[in-house]
Amino acid sequence: MVKKEISQLDSSDVDKLLVMCEEVMRATPTATHRFVEPAAGVLALAMAKQHHIVFGRRGSGKSSLLRKTVANLTLDRRPVAFVDLETFKGHTYPDVLIRVLISTLKSFAKWIDEAATTPASKTTFWDKLFGKKPTRQPFNKAATEKVRQELNGLVHELEKQLLEHEGSQKQLKETHSSESTDTAGGSAGIDVKGVKANLSASTSGKTAGSSELTSAYVHQKVEYLHQHIMKYKELFSSLSSLSSGPCFLVLDDLYHIRRADQAQVIDYFHRIVKGSDTWLKVGTIKHRSVWYIHGDPPIGMKENDDIKEINLDVSLEEFETLRRFLRKVLDDLMSDAKLRTSDVIGKGPIERLIIASGGVARDFIGILSKAISKARNKADSKRRKKLTTEDVNNGTGDYFPSKLAELKRDSADESEYLTAAFDHLRDFCLNDAKSNVFLVDQALEGSRRDAINQLVDLRLIHPVKSRVTLKAHSQGRLFEAYMLDKSVFRCAQSEGHQAGRSRPKQRSRCDAKVWPCVLRVRSS
Repeated sequence: MVKKEISQLDSSDVDKLLVMCEEVMRATPTATHRFVEPAAGVLALAMAKQHHIVFGRRGSGKSSLLRKTVANLTLDRRPVAFVDLETFKGHTYPDVLIRVLISTLKSFAKWIDEAATTPASKTTFWDKLFGKKPTRQPFNKAATEKVRQELNGLVHELEKQLLEHEGSQKQLKETHSSESTDTAGGSAGIDVKGVKANLSASTSGKTAGSSELTSAYVHQKVEYLHQHIMKYKELFSSLSSLSSGPCFLVLDDLYHIRRADQAQVIDYFHRIVKGSDTWLKVGTIKHRSVWYIHGDPPIGMKENDDIKEINLDVSLEEFETLRRFLRKVLDDLMSDAKLRTSDVIGKGPIERLIIASGGVARDFIGILSKAISKARNKADSKRRKKLTTEDVNNGTGDYFPSKLAELKRDSADESEYLTAAFDHLRDFCLNDAKSNVFLVDQALEGSRRDAINQLVDLRLIHPVKSRVTLKAHSQGRLFEAYMLDKSVFRCAQSEGHQAGRSRPKQRSRCDAKVWPCVLRVRSS
């Protein structure tokens, strides 16, 4: 390959790279070939016959992992349904459960129509979506059609339930009929001119009567779901029997459903699959989700007892693991664009890019894209050979408004509370500590701990060290170190510069070693 440098690239080459950056920032069924494991063995774990809940910040690769899991299971002709729960944002219980159930059944129906019966020789289907052919033979069409018809019937019944009003009054009419028969008859003998004849006659009549009994009842959707749960268990068992193996249901982005309803939805599907060869895979943001409620009876799935955790969050504390993962993501992107990484960005800017992303793959790619755009628009771009640390810094600053918009969109009912907590932290880092790293007491609890956890999930702050001790606090107090997202810091620097104010300073020592460098400690 001819060596190309960023100052000499065709605009089409750069455009191709930028387009690819945009495409890989969202997980889609057709992009599973670009999946990169954040840690060895994660994909195999996700495909195991076990219930799993996959935790990760936005952009950490939850959906990519689950989409890749679905692709691999489909190639093995295993019954699998994928449901994106973001579709049902704002829907209330029990309608939200009915809609998720309908989507589940329709997804299984799609699997039957495509993966279950499509021959391996139909490369237009297999190669386009999966890049390879299945090794198992297609299933018997008569058997699959029987299951397909059963799916259609259940979907039709559920769709009728959606049209009903919860608690609506219904009337049940029962008609009973009764019938009796009366018969009368006689006979006579006649002798006329030697001819004898017997005449007989009979008459019959029927009387009918009917009675109608009308009773009233209240239609409850929840009761309907309880009464039909065995039907769905039988259906899932039929799907497993069809493939002579396990069946899988993937529910992605649980956190988009109202918190009050999340455990209810998980609980219902757990009851359907329990004791069968069907396995749940749930993707969500940890501190924005409720998957279990202790009570009598308990609701949902209890972690470690009913469902196992897969955590995709690799923090800056695990910098070497993070470097290998994100470098693989970067190298694969460059390779697909027919470029060499070393010709586009050096080692130093890559490390700055890793830190600026906070370890989140989507932000890593998004900042790279903005850095390239910034470099192309610079007046001296023709004289420079590749991306610099300053380009990465500039791209980082442009990323802050989108993160702030995501906070307001994703936190919904808690937006005001989280925004206030974030403003408090930002003010402390920029004006008080004058550092982009701050410490929090490990013993911190309550609303402020919840705010810290949620701001981590929203990628506005990032954990950098889980255990920190200070000489000034020698009585056994332990702290956690967090970094304010660098897009916030860069944005503040840019605003301060434009307004003529002194720019907040960052310590390069802190960036290089990813260590805390706090001037003051605030633990509450």
